[in-house]
Amino acid sequence: MEVSSLNHKSLIVDAPVLEYILEKNAYPKEHEQLKELREITAKKCEERSFMSVPVDEAQFLSMLLKIMNAKKTMEIGVFTGYSLLATALALPDDGQITAIDLDKEAYEIGLPFIQKAGVEHKINFIQSDAFSILDHLIKNEEEASFDFIFVDAEKEDYMRFHEKVMKLVKIGGIAAYDNTLWLGSVAYEQDDDKYSAMPESIWKNKDYVIQFNDFIVSDPRVESSLLSLGDGLTLCRRLY
Repeated sequence: MEVSSLNHKSLIVDAPVLEYILEKNAYPKEHEQLKELREITAKKCEERSFMSVPVDEAQFLSMLLKIMNAKKTMEIGVFTGYSLLATALALPDDGQITAIDLDKEAYEIGLPFIQKAGVEHKINFIQSDAFSILDHLIKNEEEASFDFIFVDAEKEDYMRFHEKVMKLVKIGGIAAYDNTLWLGSVAYEQDDDKYSAMPESIWKNKDYVIQFNDFIVSDPRVESSLLSLGDGLTLCRRLY
């Protein structure tokens, strides 16, 4: 098994099944610079490497972006940039990504691999609180201009992000929210056997994720699907 291939997300999918998906499908297709970035993230950010989007999820998003013919996207929460690089590789040469994160140091771990892949010109990295940037974009008439927005940030803020994102993504565009199964905790009660295997931080944020999932189901502005991919991925297609 390769470096960083199994992390806490494997508690959702049985480890042998995940290993099969990765070894037989995901790894053989992984771009060279994505592989290098994944491995350096595991080495330099060992305790936080689980924050990276898994390989199979990144490949799904890459295919989705190509099917959509997306050109203008946003990423809220970047970390070392695995999903960001996957997105940049999927977009056409004149595609543009607005990437927002407070942690520039983590982004700079991935920057050499972004540069090596020849896609840095597609990325506008902004070191900032995301809400101030979203408000700025809305104020400056960027509403309904993004083809795709990927949110992988603090779970307690997902409801607030959704309201901003619904203004910025175009009608027919897609907003994607990561970690919406939250290590599978959304399906288990505290007395379940799997409870003891989950970090306290997971249970602390579980209610925020459940609240968000419940809201999305009844939001008339979107057509949604919660996928059991990675740590859970919710796709919302804006209807109006």
